[in-house]
Amino acid sequence: MLLFSNDLGVDLGTSNVLIYADGKGLVVREPCVVAVDRNTGKILQVGAAARNMLNRTPGNVVAMHPLREGIISDHEMTVRMLQEMFKTATKASVFTPKPRVVISVPSGVTEVEERSVINAAIEAGARRVFLIEEPLAAGLGAGLDIKDPSGHMVVDIGGGTTDIAVLSMNGVAVSSSLKVAGDSFDEAIGRYVRRQHGVVIGQVTAEDVKIQIGQVYPRHEELSMNVKGRDAKTGMPKMVTLTSTEIYEVLRRPARMIADEVLSVLEQTSPELVSDVSENGITLTGGCSQLWGFAELLIERTGIPCILADDPDSCTAYGCGKSLAWINHMQEGPINIARRRIMRNG
Repeated sequence: MLLFSNDLGVDLGTSNVLIYADGKGLVVREPCVVAVDRNTGKILQVGAAARNMLNRTPGNVVAMHPLREGIISDHEMTVRMLQEMFKTATKASVFTPKPRVVISVPSGVTEVEERSVINAAIEAGARRVFLIEEPLAAGLGAGLDIKDPSGHMVVDIGGGTTDIAVLSMNGVAVSSSLKVAGDSFDEAIGRYVRRQHGVVIGQVTAEDVKIQIGQVYPRHEELSMNVKGRDAKTGMPKMVTLTSTEIYEVLRRPARMIADEVLSVLEQTSPELVSDVSENGITLTGGCSQLWGFAELLIERTGIPCILADDPDSCTAYGCGKSLAWINHMQEGPINIARRRIMRNG
């Protein structure tokens, strides 16, 4: 019996990749960005160093997000990014076996998308790959007791997707995946600043505005922030002051779409599980759930208590890590096929 395992739990997100190494905890937390030299195809940087290059690179260097809306949009770059990150996570030597890997995927993922994740991880150096649904991993990581038949609701608001699920007995009873999440908020802010103030700002700046003064529920005090960008007409640098109230007007619509989806998932859930959820409350996870007022918005819309998980950014990665404990009982390959098989035989 090997004393150590180098199994990994991977939260492969649109904005960030987090890797949990069995027995070590979180070993990688990097933005999901790759910088490549166009001429040679060589990877120059991965993660934070590559993120700093976004929209700042010379012509021959391109910094890019290999994932869009929770799914792989550039297979080769994803493979190469994971290779680098697996190396960091396992500190591989000649004697260590390749890692077995549990990777989280959005709950609305198709079979083709699942296969693409599995192939990318295997090409990047995984020995075997197991998939786990994001809200299930997030619920595990948030410390919810989902072994019992009692129902728990998780709303996981990430960068590319929002995953909403009712969990019970270590499984997903009802789920929905929405392509409205952190990136949508950033894009809405960027569009608004250009339309309203005639200033073009980059994605990184828009994200800063969201984090500093963003809100999805009215708050008592008004915050403001100075933002530098490029004047859309003259092309010269220009500074504008944004207030939290105007950003609230921008973010209200996408936030309402998420709240509506939560209601629609509750409508599809059995009355027994809904009464469990109203007792246990809704747990918010994912980086974008930290936007000011999300819990208040959901409480107002659903009438159900709602709490933000501790360290919501890392819940999914911790959940993938926890699931390594029963990796020997997990089904390999795409979840959809496995789930259909169970339903047929059930």
